Amino acid sequence: MNPKSPFKREKEYGSVVFREGDKVMQIRNNYDAYWEGIDGKSYGSGVYNGDLGTIHKITDNEIEVVFDDERIVKYESSVLEDLEHAYAITIHKSQGGEFPVVVMPITNGPPMLYTRNLLYTGVTRAKKMLIIIGKESMVRFMIHNCDTKTRNTGLIYKLKKYQEIFDEQKF
Repeated sequence: MNPKSPFKREKEYGSVVFREGDKVMQIRNNYDAYWEGIDGKSYGSGVYNGDLGTIHKITDNEIEVVFDDERIVKYESSVLEDLEHAYAITIHKSQGGEFPVVVMPITNGPPMLYTRNLLYTGVTRAKKMLIIIGKESMVRFMIHNCDTKTRNTGLIYKLKKYQEIFDEQKF
């Protein structure tokens, strides 16, 4: 996708090679990461899981990423594990985002994962064009598979506990 070139700097991090022009994704929240706007006037902190950007510049000490929302973040080597290539991403990681073109491969797999909700999420990420690659029978299966699994969590117990704490406090 972004071939080696004498005109592009690159940096190795473990078995990963980052290169100027690479599309990348932030994969964990970093509330302390300092950013500047490309306008040179805005600044702040925080880069978040799922933020997409492009490597603009690589120096000996850092990688500079310009995120799609026009924030510039400089990464030192110690935090490069927070970045991964994003030429292709999963539907799960794409949630909340939109893309001009979405290529959605639908192959055989566990039926419990191939649900109408997953299909809907993938389809609604495309702004201009959607390309579905796979068997029509799998797409039909997903359309009809509206089975949602019940999740067993401790949420109700935690909410009740917080309510008890809240009720005990005098304001």
